[in-house]
Amino acid sequence: MVESQTSPFVTDLQAIRHRVLEHLEEGAFARDAPYTVATTLRLLNDALATEIVCVLRYTHHALSTAGLDSEAVKAEFGQHAREDQEHALRLSERIHTLGGQPDFHPRGISSRDAHPSGADPHPGDRLRESLLAKRIAIETYRDLLRHFANHDRTTRRLLEDILQQEESHAHDMHAALVAHQRRCSRMN
Repeated sequence: MVESQTSPFVTDLQAIRHRVLEHLEEGAFARDAPYTVATTLRLLNDALATEIVCVLRYTHHALSTAGLDSEAVKAEFGQHAREDQEHALRLSERIHTLGGQPDFHPRGISSRDAHPSGADPHPGDRLRESLLAKRIAIETYRDLLRHFANHDRTTRRLLEDILQQEESHAHDMHAALVAHQRRCSRMN
């Protein structure tokens, strides 16, 4: 009785071993569906471009924001720049693991930025712009999660981690914007 219960499992392992051996020269991942891998790499490079642009934008905002309440806003932008840099590194590592090349070319980055930056120097406007960018990023990551839900669990987990932090960033940006608006209304 025990033998019949283990035989199908052993047979399945033998079938898996046979399939893997047929595609061993392809590296760590079988390329059963090249379109899926190519699409995955394109989508991850698009997400990478958005994260890189956010790092640049938030670094610029952290360095150039001025005004009576600028220190809190600067600190918020600086923290988000560092965290988005970590997102970019993690996305780059995943792209590399899948056999692709992370696209760091400036032209490619700007053409794939999901939310171009405005040029308004006021902290409140920068916070609004940043909240908008975060909301766009959240929706983009949610779309990506739907795409990867059933065929790439590793990428899905990476995107879930990034989405969780992006949602936290949006909450922080909203709280900073509300606090900024309160300070401004008290001054008027």
